[in-house]
Amino acid sequence: MIPLAERMRPITLTDYVGQRHLMGEGSVLRQSIEKNVLPSIIFWGPPGVGKTSLANLIANTLNRPFYSLSAIHAGVKDIRDIIEKAKSNRFFDSPSPILFIDEIHRFSKSQQDSLLAAVEKGIVTLIGATTENPSFEVISALLSRCQVYVLEVLSIDELKQMLQNALIKDEYLKNKNIKIVEFDAIIQLSGGDGRKLYNILELVTNFYEAGHELLITNELVLDKVKQNIAFYDKDGEQHYDIISAFIKSLRGSDPNGALYWMARMLDGGEDIEFIARRMVILASEDIGLANPNALLMATTCMNAIKMIGMPESRIILSQTAIYLATATKSNAAYMAIENAMHLAQETSRLPVPLHLRNAPTKLMKQLDYGKNYAYAHSFENNFVNLEFLPDKLSGTKIYDPSKNTQEEQIRTRMRTLWGDKYGY
Repeated sequence: MIPLAERMRPITLTDYVGQRHLMGEGSVLRQSIEKNVLPSIIFWGPPGVGKTSLANLIANTLNRPFYSLSAIHAGVKDIRDIIEKAKSNRFFDSPSPILFIDEIHRFSKSQQDSLLAAVEKGIVTLIGATTENPSFEVISALLSRCQVYVLEVLSIDELKQMLQNALIKDEYLKNKNIKIVEFDAIIQLSGGDGRKLYNILELVTNFYEAGHELLITNELVLDKVKQNIAFYDKDGEQHYDIISAFIKSLRGSDPNGALYWMARMLDGGEDIEFIARRMVILASEDIGLANPNALLMATTCMNAIKMIGMPESRIILSQTAIYLATATKSNAAYMAIENAMHLAQETSRLPVPLHLRNAPTKLMKQLDYGKNYAYAHSFENNFVNLEFLPDKLSGTKIYDPSKNTQEEQIRTRMRTLWGDKYGY
């Protein structure tokens, strides 16, 4: 069965709920639709406030061909194919077809560049949808060719209206004896997201029994939702649970678990830069000096996905996740800075030893700033035995190498240089 949220997409302008500043009588966008004078548009707003529904509604109202792409899965080839199709179907002065791109902020610069000529020449009328500030996420050349409309979070009254509309108008619900007697839970759980609102309503109404009355209460909603948390919500609890499972899989050296949870995030529309950032952190926190190339790999991944975009970036993310998962692990660098921060907070009043201080003025030199400092590169093996901690902390070991091949070499070198001073 088609999901309720899809069944309830508005068909006419009067069916559309919300965004009165854009769709109310006499508003700029509504007048553009009614006069069939439509510029290319970027809809900017949070999830579930009607961006996709509005794009579909505009195409239906204007009776224009409608092409739709998701920036999560589409590439430059998909864009070019649609542009060529639009060219071939264009006759005389017929209005340009509408190309809707969901989550356009996920397109790379090159993908956005591929749209420019078609938008400028009117081959397609672009409608882009984004949850991110288009000033930062959409290239200026494309942004200058579009009108940006900001969509607002749906109000409580609008969410209630959507719920009542579903019970009255939906072909599967209108003949059932269902009443909403308490709205608080369903509205709170939706978070102002119309799609999530309908998903929750559909979940609860699935428990309707023929011949009985179903009263939707706060208790019923909370009970059924708790039993059926099965979808990925990139802005909710699942977001944190799944990224946690992903990181723990990497840390636990299981590439299979890591790839599974990564795929769940990608399939759910997670921001690929968020995934990459977490891998950069893990490369230092959980691998560190056991394999210094891990950080290089993760930062290269971060840079590469910004250039490439989806869907190809999933391959780069996969390669990096496998590398990190199979790398030797060490949290010594992480523990070292934790130890250092704790020690710094406890000893913040200890002075810098005079021989380590900078002496840019004559007075400072007279006060022995920098006196007895020895330049390491002037000595054999580029090392000189100096004290680099405050006197009261002399001999304090902050970095303790883990027991792996790479860091055992570091331990041996430290012991050679410092002897027993730090207990290496």
